[in-house]
Amino acid sequence: MIMNVTATQSRLSRRSLLAAAAALLAPLPAGASMLKMNDDGLYTRPWFLESLLDLNDDLKEAKDKGKRLVIMWELKGCPYCKKIHEVNLADPAIERFIKDRFELLQLNFIGSREVTDLDGERLPEKAFARKYGVRATPTFQFFPDSVEGLAQKAPQAREVARWQGYMEPKPFAAMFRFVAERGYEKMSLLDYLKANS
Repeated sequence: MIMNVTATQSRLSRRSLLAAAAALLAPLPAGASMLKMNDDGLYTRPWFLESLLDLNDDLKEAKDKGKRLVIMWELKGCPYCKKIHEVNLADPAIERFIKDRFELLQLNFIGSREVTDLDGERLPEKAFARKYGVRATPTFQFFPDSVEGLAQKAPQAREVARWQGYMEPKPFAAMFRFVAERGYEKMSLLDYLKANS
């Protein structure tokens, strides 16, 4: 069977091919080429905290390094989690600030790895998220620089700050400055962001 291709169909095909080739050659979004995925399907960075998931140990080790512990909750397929990696964490100044001052522990909102909480309770990531009232991704939980007295507090009262949802790079960086500078001792995160971003 012989197919008859008109000149218009031929031009459309060449245009389609050229458009597809241009899309393949277009530059990737900032930081997209650096994105790596872990076994849970979450994007990750090589400088994220490698942890045995014992929060008392993680918090003590962070303090010994002069850093703070922050948990970043993510979920496979979450577009705003991906954007955090593609945009916010791809900014070298933001990445350097966080790496220098924080130990960032990435947890899976529906994960099953066992976490030992500050009060000694051992539970899967998803149950740990429920215990702390984490309801969406991304969520950032910031903890104080000492474990003293934390086990006796209610879960959310153990945090010095929390943010849920995507945040543009400038306020995102301000959120980390707020904790690094202990802004929570003077004002709420929301007030700080209004004044500093």
